[in-house]
Amino acid sequence: MKNASPRLIAFLTAISIAVVTSLIAILARQYVLALFLFFGSGVLAFISIYYALEYFIYRKIKLIYKTIFSIKAPKRNGTTTIDKPAIDDSIDDVNKKVMQWAEDRKEEIEQLQKLEKYRREFVANVSHELKTPLFNIQGYIHTLLDGAIDDKTVSKNFLDKAGRNVERLVSLVADLEVISQLESGTVNLEMETFDIHALVNDVFESLEIKSKLKNITLSFKKGCDQPFYVTADKDKIRQVFVNLIDNSIKYGKEGGNTVVSFYDMAENILTEITDDGIGLAKEHLPRLFERFYRADKSRSRDQGGTGLGLSIVKHIIEAHTQTINVRSGEGVGTTFGFTLKKA
Repeated sequence: MKNASPRLIAFLTAISIAVVTSLIAILARQYVLALFLFFGSGVLAFISIYYALEYFIYRKIKLIYKTIFSIKAPKRNGTTTIDKPAIDDSIDDVNKKVMQWAEDRKEEIEQLQKLEKYRREFVANVSHELKTPLFNIQGYIHTLLDGAIDDKTVSKNFLDKAGRNVERLVSLVADLEVISQLESGTVNLEMETFDIHALVNDVFESLEIKSKLKNITLSFKKGCDQPFYVTADKDKIRQVFVNLIDNSIKYGKEGGNTVVSFYDMAENILTEITDDGIGLAKEHLPRLFERFYRADKSRSRDQGGTGLGLSIVKHIIEAHTQTINVRSGEGVGTTFGFTLKKA
């Protein structure tokens, strides 16, 4: 009876009614009447019940069911394909599918709300990041036009500051362009085989002056100071290391350490960059790779950067069809780990 059709339901109900009515007549010893009631009431009950089920109940359900399938239907080549609902689906089956459809719509609405919130935050963050250097440049130029340009010392100082703000704007626009290209998939990765250990050594040398200013030691974990070959876009992976190691210096403690480790994971090489700096609270970790997200906004802006570095890092690693993660704790430092295809 679970998947009974309207015809079967009507037939079984009609038989029940016919038996009951005929039994009443038999008890009254009206045998001819009992025979007439059995067939007459049975046929009448069958027609009435079947008509009611088919035309007033099942057709309404099928209409709702068809509408749901029409909404759920995927679009292919610009046209909508509608999966035809099964005619003999029971009410239980239809109810389950309707409830599943409602649950899917709820999740979709929640996702759209999250995306809308993310969009608003992104627009607000972009506006803020652009506004600050633009207002600074405007202030320096107006001050120079108001007469400060005649003072060589002041004019040079203001022009230097305006130049730094212009560079910040250029970096911001460049980073936004990189993220846009990575998200749209328009960046072609130039895959090659190279020694990732040698690449990190180059990055260490390029950041040596910055690390010495805070007396931070850049080193490899014991047993990892040897070649590890991967297949990836070397320039893009260099950008990943520059971002992560530079961050470890910015937020590392005076006299601290940044350690790079490599692990052979069968098909991949796992790389970890660990510092012993200020660390991050757990609530910041899920959003750390979002564009413009800053755990400590005032401190982050003082350290420079566009606020897009970690987002670019995540997009580059994902463009290689690999993963990146972060572990951290307040006062115990931070570890970024990502995988690359082993050569």
